[in-house]
Amino acid sequence: MTKKILCGAVFVLAVFGLSSFGQQQKELPLSLDDAIVRSLKNNLNVAVQVVNPQLSSAQLSQAKQFYMPTLAFAFTGNQFAEPATWSLQNSGTYIQKYTDSNVGITQQIPFGGSLTASLDYLWTENNQLFQNFNPTFQSTVSFTLTQPLLRNFGWRVSRKQIIIAQNNLDISRSQFKSTLITTVFNVEQAYWNLVYSIENLKTQQQSLDLGRDLLTKTKKEVEVGQKAPIEVLNAETTVARREADILSAEAAVRINRDQLRVLLNLDADPPAKGMIIVPSDQPVFKAFHITYEEALQRALARRPELDVIRSGIETSKLNLTVARNQLLPQLDLKFTKTSPGITGDQLLYQDNNPLTGIVVGTIPGQPSQAFKDAFSFLYNNWTVGLTLTIPFADMVGRANYAYAKLGLEQGQASLKNEEQQISLDVSNAVLNLETTAKAVDAYRVARELAEKQLEAEMKKLNVGMSTNYFVLQYQNDLATARSLELQALVNYNIALAQIAQVTGTTLEDRNISLTDYIK
Repeated sequence: MTKKILCGAVFVLAVFGLSSFGQQQKELPLSLDDAIVRSLKNNLNVAVQVVNPQLSSAQLSQAKQFYMPTLAFAFTGNQFAEPATWSLQNSGTYIQKYTDSNVGITQQIPFGGSLTASLDYLWTENNQLFQNFNPTFQSTVSFTLTQPLLRNFGWRVSRKQIIIAQNNLDISRSQFKSTLITTVFNVEQAYWNLVYSIENLKTQQQSLDLGRDLLTKTKKEVEVGQKAPIEVLNAETTVARREADILSAEAAVRINRDQLRVLLNLDADPPAKGMIIVPSDQPVFKAFHITYEEALQRALARRPELDVIRSGIETSKLNLTVARNQLLPQLDLKFTKTSPGITGDQLLYQDNNPLTGIVVGTIPGQPSQAFKDAFSFLYNNWTVGLTLTIPFADMVGRANYAYAKLGLEQGQASLKNEEQQISLDVSNAVLNLETTAKAVDAYRVARELAEKQLEAEMKKLNVGMSTNYFVLQYQNDLATARSLELQALVNYNIALAQIAQVTGTTLEDRNISLTDYIK
């Protein structure tokens, strides 16, 4: 009974173990292009950085709002009553009623000033004596121009916030481009490192299988007295060392696979969650040659880091221009042009003499006539004025100017420093590409020679002219040669990716557009 229970438990555990093992072994075949697409779609760093251009675009729209016209409406109604205090007022209580309506539109103009057009309508009625119109309808059309002539004057000065916001948008787009380039390179590097670790594991496994086959063969030969027992010890030692190499190779596969998984953020993709990445591409040698001068020219024209600094320098130049402008005296021009129109109910007095105070009739007036007269510009009314303000000491303005000047010098120095660093990066990348290209050929030849040496040594062993020690040594040499050749091929492909990264052509080479991620 106990045996049955034990066997049942073992069976259940085996079933669940095989089931979970099967789930863990689900594979996700992935080409390099697929890996890059997934990373740009799901990578968390890309998701964080893509927000910055959107924020900068919103800030630019906010800055442009300053130059949008504004429309204002106003209405005021009032009734005023007080005891009569002089002879022209009726005895008893003086009463006045009026309503005032106004509509105006204001537009900022590019050189720092503003233009306002307004229409005012005033209706008044009172019980005062000796008036020609009661109630009165008055309309006034006004145009007012205010323009600074020294301080705050100028196209760039008035549009400072818009230009800075545009520069910040360019900076955020360049920084996002740099993030995409870095992400693509990291994915390529991680992908090829995973390919190498998987292929290296296969190579180590092949080497282990050869060692085990030789160990089995040696044991049989010792049993029949063809070999000394020491040969078994040599073979067992080699097999044990290769088994240890297998453990290291398996750990490398897991590490590189996890690193690529993080870059692709596979946990954000439910169908791919928990699956094992299996690269479907193999490194190949595609001859590519580029001189240092060509690579440097591309880098200086395309590297987004330089675009970031250049946009910052443009902002620093603008700040210096504005700071220099703020050192000038303030001279403001104000010009106003008005056109009134007045009408109302005209009062007719006895004997056509208002001094009699006797109203014998009225001629009704229309408010539209007031508007008509105002828009006809019957009266030439204008006002012009200049206001000059000279500070005795402008310590803040001078400090801002010195600060802006130092900021520009700092930006220019940063640009030169970045150009030097890029020059060094390009030089190292070109040299690395040349070195890895030569290494691929060298290690290919070394691997072919190692194969021939092992084949020759095996023939000698079969005829009794060699020992297991030398065969095992040549097996080790072949395994090392294969790993080195594969590593050289991987390094060459990574070097190609590095060339694209340092020259800023990664996105162009892979037909990746910023507009696919930001508008």
